[in-house]
Formats: sequence, structure tokens, C-alpha cells
Amino acid sequence: MRIVDRLAASLAAAALIILSILTVAPASAREVVAFNGNAGAGTIVVRTNERRLYLVLGNGRALRYPVGVGRAGRQWAGQSFVSGKHYRPAWAPPADIRRDRPGLPDVIPGGASNNPMGVAALTLSGGDYAIHGTNNPGSIGGFVSYGCIRMYNHDIADLFDRVSVGTPVIVTY
Repeated sequence: MRIVDRLAASLAAAALIILSILTVAPASAREVVAFNGNAGAGTIVVRTNERRLYLVLGNGRALRYPVGVGRAGRQWAGQSFVSGKHYRPAWAPPADIRRDRPGLPDVIPGGASNNPMGVAALTLSGGDYAIHGTNNPGSIGGFVSYGCIRMYNHDIADLFDRVSVGTPVIVTY
């Protein structure tokens, strides 16, 4: 083997090693993780500062999902519960969104590509917020919404099947 070929092979191997060290799980990865918190099994916990949602499994474990959360001035914290489950929900912009974006239609049908609710939504008690999919997957991991919790569509579909109406929800800063 020529010296140039050996050098190229060594550099390629070194690049692969460095890449494997620097590579982290993608933002879209949901995973089972250790969980320490004051929530019982079956509870949804949203940690706004982490931009993560946890479905508590019990025994110190939870299923963790990446989420988009409320932007500055739109965040909230408190306790709620899942009050409704909706597959391919239609969306009517609330008054505060309509004020900021007056050109929006009155209702965007479920399944439409411009529907920000994505494939499914879990409405929360009180009616102001939901945990839902998105038509803008690039927003996941950011402070982006008017207070709703956004998930990748494949993640909300997974969570949708795991919870029921009445599931407790705790949102923390």
C-alpha cells in the first residue's frame, strides 16, 4: 500500500472515530430515560426549559420526547389534564393569534398541509392549550408557540396511543 493510500485510510478512520464521539442523538429521538420527579406513572411532565416532554413510566423511568414550547411571554406552568383526544383536528386560530396574523382563515381543516395541529392533538383542561403535532417540524426544540406544546407528528401519534382522557399533565418552567 502506498504511503498516500495509508495516510488517506488513517485520516478516514480518524474522521469516523471523531464523528462517532461527537454525534449525539438526533432531536427527533424519543427514548426511555431515568426520571426523578414528583409525578406518578402515566403522568405527562413538560419541562419547558429543557424543551422536553416526559411520559412517566414509573420505577424511576420515563419516555422522553423533544418538543417546541411557548415563546417568551407565552409560557405557562401548572397542572392540567388531557380533556380530549383528536385525530387530524381542524384548527381555528384563537384571538391572540388572529390579532398577530389577521390573514389566517377562520378554520383550517384537519389534514390540510397548513394546519399547525399536525396529525393529532391532546387538548388540555381549560381549553386554551394543547399538546399537538406540527406542520413545521423545524420548530421542535425551540421556544416557538403561543403556549401549546408542539411535537413531531410521529411522536404525538405515539403519545396519543399511550394516554387517555384524564391523564394528568404537569408543565414546569
